[in-house]
Amino acid sequence: MEVSLAHPVFKAFISGSLSGTCSTLLFQPLDLVKTRLQTANSNLQPGSARVGMVSVLLGVVRKENLLGLWKGMSPSFARTIPGVGIYFSTYFSLKQHFVPEGAPPGPLQAVLLGGGARTVAGVIMLPITLIKTRFECGRYSYVSVVGALRSVCRTEGPGALFSGLMATLFRDVPFSGIYVMFYSQAKAALPREITSSSSAPLANFGCGIVAGVMASLLTQPADVIKTHVQVNKQMKTLEAVKYIYMHYGPQGFLRGAVPRALRRTMMVAMAWTVYEQMMAGFGLRS
Repeated sequence: MEVSLAHPVFKAFISGSLSGTCSTLLFQPLDLVKTRLQTANSNLQPGSARVGMVSVLLGVVRKENLLGLWKGMSPSFARTIPGVGIYFSTYFSLKQHFVPEGAPPGPLQAVLLGGGARTVAGVIMLPITLIKTRFECGRYSYVSVVGALRSVCRTEGPGALFSGLMATLFRDVPFSGIYVMFYSQAKAALPREITSSSSAPLANFGCGIVAGVMASLLTQPADVIKTHVQVNKQMKTLEAVKYIYMHYGPQGFLRGAVPRALRRTMMVAMAWTVYEQMMAGFGLRS
C-alpha cells in the first residue's frame, strides 16, 4: 500500500518516526553526557569536587573514543522510532477528536493533548527507556537490546522493566504538555506573512526551541529522579529523592540540566519541524 493512500494516523506515525530518527542520531551524545553526569560521583562524600559536563564529555572520548558518545544508539533507536511515531499518531488522533478542524488548540487543550499523547507513548516504551538509560550510564555490560531485556527479566523479574514508571510520567507528561502549550501559542502569535512564507519551518523551529527550554527546566528534577531509579536496582522513587538530596543537596535535582536542555530542546524542536513538514507534504494539518 502506498503511503499516500494510507490512513492519516498511519501517516502521522511515519512522520513522527522519521523525525525522531533524525533528531536522535544528531543529539544522542548530549543524552549520554546527561545520563553520565546524573549518575557520576555517587560514592563521593558531600562537599567533594564534582565533575561537570565538559569533563564528562572529554572522559568519554578519552576512554571510549569519539564513537563512545553514541553508545546506546540501539536502544535509543528502538525507543525513538516506534515511540515518537506512537506519540505523534496519538497526538494527531486526539487532536482530530477534540479540537475543531482548522483551529489551533487552546492552552488547556494543548496541555491535555501533549500530556495524553506522552502518557500513551511513555507507558508502552518504558522497558526500552530503562534499557537505554542503563546502556548510557556505563555500569552495565549489555550486548544488545534483546539480550538486555532478557537479562532484566531473568535477574530482576518482568516488573523491573517498568522501574521508574512514576518518575518517567512525572517528567515526560508535564514536559510534553508544557511544550505543546508554549509551542502552539508561540506559533499562533507569529505574523501571517511569516507562517505563509518559505521561512515558516525556521520560525517554527525557533518556537520549538523556546518551548523546549521552558519545558526542560521545569521538569529537570523528575528527570534526575528517573535516572537514579532506573540505574540503581531496587531503588524506589522516594528513596531516590532522599538519596539525591543527601548526596548532592537541592542543586542535585538540576544535575545534567544543561546537556538535557540542549539535547531535548534541539531534538524536540527538530522532531516537530520535520513532522509538520512531512504532514504538510501529505496534505494534512498537523
